[in-house]
Amino acid sequence: MGKLISIVGSSGVGKTTLVRALSATGQFAAGLEDHTERPFQFLFKQDPRYALANQLDYLLYRAEQEWTLRASPQIGLLDGGLDLDYHGFTRLFHRRGLLTDLELNLCRRFYEHTRALFPPPEWIIALSASEETISQRLAVRNRINIASEKDADLFNLFMNEWLSTIPSAYLLRLDVSNETIEYADSITRILSVIQTG
Repeated sequence: MGKLISIVGSSGVGKTTLVRALSATGQFAAGLEDHTERPFQFLFKQDPRYALANQLDYLLYRAEQEWTLRASPQIGLLDGGLDLDYHGFTRLFHRRGLLTDLELNLCRRFYEHTRALFPPPEWIIALSASEETISQRLAVRNRINIASEKDADLFNLFMNEWLSTIPSAYLLRLDVSNETIEYADSITRILSVIQTG
């Protein structure tokens, strides 16, 4: 079974850009968020009744990605991933009233059962950036955003609650506020962690 890295952080922090930059080294197989291909994403943006369908679709999609990436001879890279989708986005949408308590519990049961069947990623790379940087990145994005800048503090609270349960040996925190588009500094640090781990 191959190894897996999950790149996590709030919307607009640069997860996708870093995954693509790492993939360009030729050492990784990547699993992206792929918003345009998710059948309920646009519907959810228009109508909150699709929140549960969207979240279950994402959780299942992430589990499928993990299964595929673990079968690759290369190290797998996840842009976000199963854990972030549950601990960050699902909990955020519940707090915003887009998911009921019963719906949150259904997502939790799916997540916990899946995580019990699949091992967690070997490394978690947690990205952070200044509010100004995230605001600028979100402003130029050409994709559907359900979570917005207003959600950043609450999303980060939920994400950091989850990250506090990850042993430090498997967690790398990177502030990417001043990174170039090539992510040269971050790539160097990540490759060093992988090689020594």
